[in-house]
This record gives sequence, C-alpha cells and structure tokens, in this order.
Amino acid sequence: MAKILISDPVSTECIDLLEKAGHDLDIKTDKKTPEELADMIQGYDAIVIRSATKVRKVAIDAADKLKLIVRGGVGIDNIDHEYARSKGITVSNTPTASSQSVAELALAHMLALYRFLPQANITMRNGEWNKKQYKGKEVAGKVLGIIGFGNIGKSLAKKAIALDMIVIAYDPYVKETDMNVEIVDLDTLLKHSDIISLHIPHTDATHYIINADAIAKMKDGVMIINCARGGVVDEKALLAALNSGKVAFAGIDSFEEEPTNNTELVSHKNVSVTPHIGASTKEAQGRVGLEVAEVIIEFFK
Repeated sequence: MAKILISDPVSTECIDLLEKAGHDLDIKTDKKTPEELADMIQGYDAIVIRSATKVRKVAIDAADKLKLIVRGGVGIDNIDHEYARSKGITVSNTPTASSQSVAELALAHMLALYRFLPQANITMRNGEWNKKQYKGKEVAGKVLGIIGFGNIGKSLAKKAIALDMIVIAYDPYVKETDMNVEIVDLDTLLKHSDIISLHIPHTDATHYIINADAIAKMKDGVMIINCARGGVVDEKALLAALNSGKVAFAGIDSFEEEPTNNTELVSHKNVSVTPHIGASTKEAQGRVGLEVAEVIIEFFK
C-alpha cells in the first residue's frame, strides 16, 4: 500500500481504482506554490498532478519517501523531472489519453479561422451582417505542416487526411511513417505549409522554434496553430507577423504566461483563442484518470 497525494483534480474513476487497490489517498487539490508543496510532501510515496501543481527542486528535496510523480497529461515541463530522476524518483505521464481531444481542438481552430467563425460570432452579436466580408477558404487541398509527430501529431494527421489535406511533418525523432505523410526537415515544412500546427513539448531545444526568422521563411498568409505549450512560439514575433499580414491567422490554446496578459494578441481580429483547454473533454479526462491509476497500481505491485 502506498500513501499518495492527489494534488490536482482527477476523475472519480481514478480515485475508485486506487482505493480498491488498497492505496491511502490524500486529496488536496487547492492551488499551491512549490514552497507550499514542499511543506506538505513529507511522508508520501507518490504524488499525482495535472498542470496546476509545479513539482520543483524545493519540493523534491523536501520529499523523504517520494518514489513516483505522475503527471496526468502529456507534458512534464511543470516537473523538474531530470532532477527528480537523479534522486531516484520515477516520473511518468499519460501520453496518449488526450491525443484525440488536442488534435480535434487544433482542427477546430483551423476550420474556425478559415471560415471566420470567431469574427462572425462577434460582429453578428453587434448587429452586423458581414456576409460579403467573410469569404473563407477550404482546408481541402491545403498543405498542413505538423511540427512534432507523436501521438497528437499523428492523430491530427489522420483527421486532416480525411479532409483531403496534404500533410507533411517535422520531428527530429521520426524518420519515416507508414501514414500518407511526408517527413521533412523544418525549413521545408516552414516553406511549403499553408497551415502549421505545433505538437511538441517546451524544452531548451524547442523554445521559440517559431520566431521571427522562422516566420520569415513561411508562405505569405500562413496560419499558425499552437495547441502545444507556451514558449514554443515567440508571441511578440507572432503578433508582429499578424499585424503585417505575413501570418493571416493564428489559433492559440497555449500561452507563454498563463493566464495570459497578452491582450493585444488575444483580441487580434485574426486570432482564435482558447484558455489551454486542449485536453479538456469528458472523454480525455476519463482516459487520463484511468492511465494515472494504471501507472500507480503497476508501479507499486
């Protein structure tokens, strides 16, 4: 039996499975700083987090029994994971649970922007009837460049192919695929894509992978979608490109600072925004909870 701190909300199915497996759960999901987490982490064998809790060095150093950190979700950038592993602590996540949901949101932003849905919603509520102004585009026949060809990228590719899009992808860890997708280098993707969608973690290597230099290599009128992590897109460079028209549209679910204070970007007329809800579907949350439970149960067998 393990003593487990549930630091962020998880599904009732997850709680039930862990309790049935005999584990002792403390559910403390109030927002806490890394220092506050350090004050309470003693005595726990495992901790479960989502995106709100940050497990930093101060908490890892304070943990006296911690053996496992489980992040319900894909990215582990809110964990000092290399430091944790250097202390003998296993760090796990749930990489497949939310893939469908994030891919669907990325696609939703694309369709919404090409058909002016955000703008039409706002102007019609203001009593305007801008039928002639909203001549949109079809996604069919457009080149979709996917940066990051993991579970989410592959899920998006399947959906895009079904909509008759041409899909190319860049991923330094993927050299070939059995899908109808061409794996290319980053410069080729930037040059040939009509729409670019990012599905990568935020690391030193991916920080500002979309910056002013990258945007300059893109087609005029490109669309950029970020349902990945804040920090992979330079928001200042993106805003400048939107203002110049180099980037025609942007769909943004992840921001450098969350909640974001970048009101100029959020309120831009050619931007579709959501508050980091890529994994926020009933189906994904259920899968996340099940995967979290499975990881913990298997680990402590």
